[in-house]
Amino acid sequence: MFSNPKSILITGASSGIGAALARHYAAPDITLFISGRNQERLDEVARQCRDAGASVSVWVGDVTDAEGLKGWIQSCNHDLPLNLVIANAGVALGATDAAGLHQAAVDSFRINVNGVFNTIHPALELMSARRPYPVGNAQVAVMSSVMGYAGMARSPAYSSSKAAVKHYGQALRGTFRGLGIGVSVICPGYVSSALTRRNSSHMPFLISAEKAAAIIASGLAHNKARITFPWQMVLITRFAINLPGFLVDRINKPWGVPRLKD
Repeated sequence: MFSNPKSILITGASSGIGAALARHYAAPDITLFISGRNQERLDEVARQCRDAGASVSVWVGDVTDAEGLKGWIQSCNHDLPLNLVIANAGVALGATDAAGLHQAAVDSFRINVNGVFNTIHPALELMSARRPYPVGNAQVAVMSSVMGYAGMARSPAYSSSKAAVKHYGQALRGTFRGLGIGVSVICPGYVSSALTRRNSSHMPFLISAEKAAAIIASGLAHNKARITFPWQMVLITRFAINLPGFLVDRINKPWGVPRLKD
């Protein structure tokens, strides 16, 4: 049911995983609706996808613009009923002192959580209005992270925001299963992108955005509940979330970033 989406919407498609996903899906019989905040980069991704034969429509905007994003999604669905919507846009924000914690947390949730809500809620509303049930070939995906498996000392705001959308996506999967609408949560490890290029710390098992896109697309085609990769990170995260508290206290340190002042 989910293996052959023809009408695909991707936010945060101007770089990184979003751009790689757009290029992965681009083909002569595919219509792509892609959004991002950077006009120049988004236009370049659109050009690459058109060169691969896809029909491409772009929207330059911010996922925190709830009304603007909703209007664009409705317009896209009017042009061609959406088969797959990937809420990919996100940021990795942090703070090195206590004074910066509040703003980092507020901004992280505004973009990583509310931005996901602003993307998938209009899409689910449109998809669930289709008849008859079960709806065929309708699916949404939310971008979480392996850091969403536990609260990370090095990134309290980021890991917590990704945990929120991870749990929300898992809940929605059960909510919409009876309607035939697929919901998947994507939890990547370290993927080469503009975000990770600014990271000065060690990034174990780093993979390319193109490989990440292929893994994600395969998981979505099989309607997997959680698409966590690479496999080494799957083992680490599943082990880490079951550790007793005293061991978590020993290893959960802000490695790779300046420590907060006492």
